Amino acid sequence: MDRRGWSITGGVVAVLLALSACGSGGEDAPLPEPRAMQEAAANPLPVMGPERRILAFGDSLFAGYGLQDGESYPARLEAALRARGINARVTNAGVSGDTTQAGRQRLSFVLENDAAAPDLAIVELGGNDLLRGLPPEQTRENLAAILAELQRRKIPVLLMGMRAPPNLGADYQRDFDALYPALAKQYGADLVPFFLAAIYDQPRLIQQDHVHPTAEGVSTLVGATVDQVAAAIPPAGE
Repeated sequence: MDRRGWSITGGVVAVLLALSACGSGGEDAPLPEPRAMQEAAANPLPVMGPERRILAFGDSLFAGYGLQDGESYPARLEAALRARGINARVTNAGVSGDTTQAGRQRLSFVLENDAAAPDLAIVELGGNDLLRGLPPEQTRENLAAILAELQRRKIPVLLMGMRAPPNLGADYQRDFDALYPALAKQYGADLVPFFLAAIYDQPRLIQQDHVHPTAEGVSTLVGATVDQVAAAIPPAGE
């Protein structure tokens, strides 16, 4: 996601934060580092085995909008996987502002210009569709085309789900939220139901634009999802 559609963005995040803050209290309490990240840092394993190539295909949540080099989700995911002994190389194919339609249009170019097919593709798109209020059926059609192309190329997928806020309407919310589980089932993809689940209700982990994670927020996202990423990587030789 990016800053375009600012008025919609502010409304979406404000609603999510307001809902999550009700009755929470203790906002200034320190946030613990994710257990997965703590354990990996304390007990790094030797990197072994063949290189596992992972394509991180998404929007600004992958691109690292507003962050320094090495602070993006793909960069920190690679470090977390390597700390577990997985010889991972994560390619950051995140483009700020991409909708699912834009991702659909550039997928073949990305795949055909990579040196070799990835062992796993992580697909993170749909946030900008939300910010623009695009019809859920359009988002579903574009994601289906992306997943179908990856399936055709026999590339396993981990799909990062998004969720619509209530202020877009009950029907919209129902239809949008349902499309990620349905597509994951249809195309045999692994699924993270809500990519931002670990940070959306933690304002200190989100940049001042109220959209993008801070560097600490990225670490929290990695800690919350690295187990699922590691499990989605197929065994070497498959």
